Amino acid sequence: MSLHHRDLSQDYAIRVEPLEGIVRAWNGDTLIAESTRAQVMYETRLPPAIYFPREDVLADLSDPTDLKTFCPFKGTARYRNMLVNGETVTNAVWGYDNPLPESRNIDGHIGFMPGATTRIDFGDNELAKPTEGHISAPLVDWLLRTAPFYKTPEEFTTALAEQLLANGVAVSRMSVMIWSLHPSIAGRHYIWRKGEDELTTMAPSYEIFDHPAFVESPLYHVSKGRGGVRQKIGVDYKDNSFPIIEDLRAEGASDYVAMPLMFSNGKANVLTITCDHPDGFTTGNLGLVFECSFMIGRIFEVFALQDTAQGVLETYVGKRTGARVLGGDIRRGDGDEIDAAIMFCDLRASSRLVQELGQADYIETLNEFFDTVTDCVHEHGGEVLKFIGDAVLAVFPDDGDADKARREALTAARDITDRLTELRKEGRQSDCSIGISFGRVTYGNIGSRERLDFTVIGHAANVAARLGDHGKKAGFRIVATSDFDSGECTCEPLGEVPLHNVRLPVDCVGVSESKHPN
Repeated sequence: MSLHHRDLSQDYAIRVEPLEGIVRAWNGDTLIAESTRAQVMYETRLPPAIYFPREDVLADLSDPTDLKTFCPFKGTARYRNMLVNGETVTNAVWGYDNPLPESRNIDGHIGFMPGATTRIDFGDNELAKPTEGHISAPLVDWLLRTAPFYKTPEEFTTALAEQLLANGVAVSRMSVMIWSLHPSIAGRHYIWRKGEDELTTMAPSYEIFDHPAFVESPLYHVSKGRGGVRQKIGVDYKDNSFPIIEDLRAEGASDYVAMPLMFSNGKANVLTITCDHPDGFTTGNLGLVFECSFMIGRIFEVFALQDTAQGVLETYVGKRTGARVLGGDIRRGDGDEIDAAIMFCDLRASSRLVQELGQADYIETLNEFFDTVTDCVHEHGGEVLKFIGDAVLAVFPDDGDADKARREALTAARDITDRLTELRKEGRQSDCSIGISFGRVTYGNIGSRERLDFTVIGHAANVAARLGDHGKKAGFRIVATSDFDSGECTCEPLGEVPLHNVRLPVDCVGVSESKHPN
């Protein structure tokens, strides 16, 4: 027996045996099944399960319901309602339309859910007690003692696959699909292949849900709650055959399983394992994985929660600010005084646009405007702190180089006007007013005890907002304080300008746009 295909006495086991004589099942005083061909299934750590041939069930059964469950040893179970004494017992029985080889003896049989029967008469049969075993102790020990200390899901995935090999599972390929709470990433897909040094990591967008390759995959099947998938490659399973099976067959695979990896919120993620042993997975192999899947799921859930927290914070407050919040700056008053260039960019004629375009088209225009501004800010090392109505507040921290911060903010502003001009040539109605200022601001948490905002406050932020408004009157899309006039672009002095709610007049310049002055 090969090292990676053990069959130890303590392994997970399934045994199906015929029962002698007549076996009867009752619901109250009503006989609902009677058979001389009943079977009993003994499965590690589970009570014995009695299966009756479907034709020996006396109660009326419905067509299959929507409920499905998956077992890597028996296959996908379909459930039916039972009508007895004028009452419907929901999902009272289950059966496997296409049982896997380990359970072929229950083909055409059904089992009764607890509560569907009040008594089963076994005749002269005596059932064995459930076997307990300790099949997963080495892997569980690793999951408890070592696995929680891996820093990334990539490291954990690789280590998990190697542990399965070390515990006798002939796994040649393993993948984990974890769904995300993220505005642009549907999930993260980790794929490990035996003999390859690098793990493959993918972050598909939400378009994956419409892609035929995904819709026709076991990942879609499992994540939609349709049960798991077990495919002995080389055996025809018409109900759960997928295109990927042919790809795996070409790679020399012999067996494939896709099972739900459940999170505490009920979300079905997906774990798949592929075997390259000529005989496929043993029941012990799959029992090891199946029994540990809930613990494996919890570790991936921790990684997913970390990823979700980071993604949500980056989405709503920005990457730099999100990192600070995750780093512990979460109390009111937490923050620093920094020197930074502050940009305030708003969409011109917003009130008119919402009336002319209508709500839906206006929102599309506004989102396109925000995309344009955000891209330019990020390309030049800045961070969008927030969207305020139809405006964007961005910060360019100086990080010890004030001239660089000014230069990047000014270049970002000119790029914004360039790109919006190109959009207007395409018929979009996007124009902007930009104010830029430099100075010391407080960068941190402000707000009420229960609702905080991580932002910048200070004289420079107020000036930047007012300069944008002044630019509309002065005929400039970009207006900056005079310290931005470095000679790198044409600036027109506007003198000392009084600004609303600013105590002293501000010396400022109108900045030429790099390509499109009009």
